Amino acid sequence: MTQGGEQVRSFIAIELPQSVKNRLEHIEVKWKQGGYAGIKWVDPKGIHITLRFLGNISSEQIIRIRKVLEETTKEISCFHLEIADLGAFPNLRQPRVIWVAINGEVDKLSRLQQKIDFLLESCGFPKESRPFSPHLTLARLKDSLSSEEKREIGIFMTSLKIKASLSFNAEAVSLMRSQLMPTGAIYSCLFTARFKSN
Repeated sequence: MTQGGEQVRSFIAIELPQSVKNRLEHIEVKWKQGGYAGIKWVDPKGIHITLRFLGNISSEQIIRIRKVLEETTKEISCFHLEIADLGAFPNLRQPRVIWVAINGEVDKLSRLQQKIDFLLESCGFPKESRPFSPHLTLARLKDSLSSEEKREIGIFMTSLKIKASLSFNAEAVSLMRSQLMPTGAIYSCLFTARFKSN
C-alpha cells in the first residue's frame, strides 16, 4: 500500500503462468536470430494481459479499486485462454508493436474487461474509448527505423509461425504497480482477486 499522498503508476491485468512466459521467451529468442536492430524487447517475466491502464492512483483509489475487482471476480469462473499467432500494431506492413494474439474463451475475457471498465467509473475513471484487443506485447520498434526496415521486419514476422498453441486458465485478476526505470518498467502485484472455482 502507498504511504501518504504517494501516487502509484498502475494497471489491471491477468498474470501469466510460467509455462506461457517460457514459450514467449522462446519466441523472442527465435526473433532475435533475425538480427534486426531497433527492436526493444519486453522481458518475458513481465508480460501480462492488460485489462485497463489506470495511470497514477492514490492509496484511497487503490482501496476502491480492490473492492471493484473483488465485486467483479466473485461472479466469474475461471476460463480457458491460449496464445496464438504473431501480429503487429498498426499492421504488418509498418509494425510499431509486435504482439502475440490471445484465443480461447475471449468472449469471457472481454466481458470481464467490460465489467471492470463499467465499475471503475464509480472510482472516477472514465470508460476506455479504444476497443479492447487482448494480446501479449513482445516488443516495440524504435521510431528511428525507416519504413523499409519496418517492412522487412513485418515480412520476417510472417515466417515465424507459432507451431502449437499453448493453453492456460485465467484464474485471477491483479492490480499491478509499474515502476519506470532506465532499463525498462518493473512490475509488482499490489493485490490479486481470484475468480470463483468452477
